[in-house]
Amino acid sequence: MSEQTKTIMQRIAQTASPLKRQLLMLACITKELRERGKPAPVLIGGCALAYYSREVYFTADIDLAYADREALGEVLVDLGFVADGRFWVHHDLQLVVEAPASSLPGEDAPREIVEFEDGLECCVIGIEDLLIDRMNACKHWKSTTDCEMVELLVRQFAEEIDWEYLLLRASSPVNATLEDLRELKERYGGCPSQEIQ
Repeated sequence: MSEQTKTIMQRIAQTASPLKRQLLMLACITKELRERGKPAPVLIGGCALAYYSREVYFTADIDLAYADREALGEVLVDLGFVADGRFWVHHDLQLVVEAPASSLPGEDAPREIVEFEDGLECCVIGIEDLLIDRMNACKHWKSTTDCEMVELLVRQFAEEIDWEYLLLRASSPVNATLEDLRELKERYGGCPSQEIQ
């Protein structure tokens, strides 16, 4: 482990905010993967929701989309994680990583880059794809928490959301979320809904 990586790990241990600890760990994982010539993983799921909701929602695990499970596993072992079923656990830092998805929608899908000092950064799923994911959980799993989080995020980010991309993604394949997202756009986006074929 390089001196820079050791310093980052110490910084994680001293960080009080659970979300900031998770994001710093993801930045460290990203750095290690890039040093091996690999692309950056993308933060998805509950941890991405915690990021956008400014910790209104919290989850204990760091969910990643990453195709090269072998490279990811090597990096996690080097950082002190231990495999436990589908999870990777760092007992000393009390952090958990899971990579439930190997890919995300197209390369042109919006992403958020979180930057830290010393050139560290990590990639978070775009708000639009997170809204699709959470709206699906709301509708199909009957998750009231996800329904509330979708509304909170649309209210908070209405002006920043790429509505054209979001509505296009919600309509392909056609699913039960399109009309709900159009309704939220009208309510919080300040624009009449567009016709999506």
